[in-house]
Amino acid sequence: MNVRYARCQGAELITEDGRRILDFLSGYCVHNAGHNHPDIVAAVKSELDRNGPGMLQSHVPEMAGTLAQELCRRAGGRLAKALFCSSGSEGVEAAIKFARAHTRRNALLSADGAFHGLTCGALSLMSDPFWSEGFGPMLADVEHVPFGDLEGLAAQLSSRRFAALVLEPIQGEGGIRIPEPSYLKSAQELCRRYGTLLVLDEVQTGLHRTGPFLASHHYAVDPDMVVLAKALSGGLVPTGALLMTDDIYGSVFNSLKRSIVHTSTFGENGLSMRAALATLGVLDREHLGEQSASLGAVLRDRLRARLSGYEMVKEVRGMGLMNGIEFAPPRRMALRLGFESFKAIHAGMFGQIVVMRLFRDHGVLTQMCGNNFMVLKAAPPLVVDEAQIDTFVEAMGAVVELMHTSASFWTEAIGLARRVVNI
Repeated sequence: MNVRYARCQGAELITEDGRRILDFLSGYCVHNAGHNHPDIVAAVKSELDRNGPGMLQSHVPEMAGTLAQELCRRAGGRLAKALFCSSGSEGVEAAIKFARAHTRRNALLSADGAFHGLTCGALSLMSDPFWSEGFGPMLADVEHVPFGDLEGLAAQLSSRRFAALVLEPIQGEGGIRIPEPSYLKSAQELCRRYGTLLVLDEVQTGLHRTGPFLASHHYAVDPDMVVLAKALSGGLVPTGALLMTDDIYGSVFNSLKRSIVHTSTFGENGLSMRAALATLGVLDREHLGEQSASLGAVLRDRLRARLSGYEMVKEVRGMGLMNGIEFAPPRRMALRLGFESFKAIHAGMFGQIVVMRLFRDHGVLTQMCGNNFMVLKAAPPLVVDEAQIDTFVEAMGAVVELMHTSASFWTEAIGLARRVVNI
């Protein structure tokens, strides 16, 4: 995958030697509006040419106010304020601080298999020690419960210790895990009963990735805080936002003296705000939420039809254009020997061979989930078209056919693995 790209447009990446790569990863759900959308590029250029106030830190940034209003309107519910930052991790850190300030509690609760970012507070919310190993102690008083387990959640929340329950509406790196329809609503009810804030991390799932503006809109929940980032500014400028209720906002910024206790240097800069407003315009004008929902259903139907009958394909699942193909260990001995050899080298080796084959042999870019190496992501830009979906489905079918019928899939990969060190 070590290639040089000359140009990226829509759902395609063009290499310096003229090869076209179909992007079914979207920079981990960054490029919802497609790569280098001309309207967003034009907005960023216009803002640069304007020579306006980029980040004075001592004025009223009107574009930030406009963007905050647009985001809160789209998110709905009680969300009435926006705090801008530069990344999803930074938004999660802010959510931790604001939850503690509002509830006067310190403990935090999250779900097994979650991915919330790589800063220390965000890492503390993640159950897999792989991400935090070697970085010293994380935040104290953090607990994890199985995703979807309401009984375990109720048992934890009933202690009335927790400032916040932080959840992804759909777990991305956990393997595109979709909860039961009643889970988030029931979690919200438990949080309100025991005085815990419900924080939804929509960094990957927001901005119409699953169809509606927020994935939580599928479940009619009314969270206390929502974290947005990734797709917020069209993949061009780092931007994140924490949406919250008036009461939570007022718990932190309750006086002039405290107006500076939480800020982000680049949070409200003009370039990011302009790019984000342009991105919202593209998502609206091109009806990309509706397209995500309709083409996502097409993608899942065609994948299920193409991959049915293969013993190593366990399930195709997803919402909108956030989808996963889950693989399973083979039953046949001829296949199992190769699979177990991969597993002995590295738990993620099998998945990376699938990724390599898709990229090298078929010109498709995607990746396995970070916390579940048996689930392949299928998350193209929302501007993808039906022909490109068919290309991906056929490429996926060819690779799955190869792993079930050709010894070369396994032998070539084992030879490659032997040449790799420190994996």
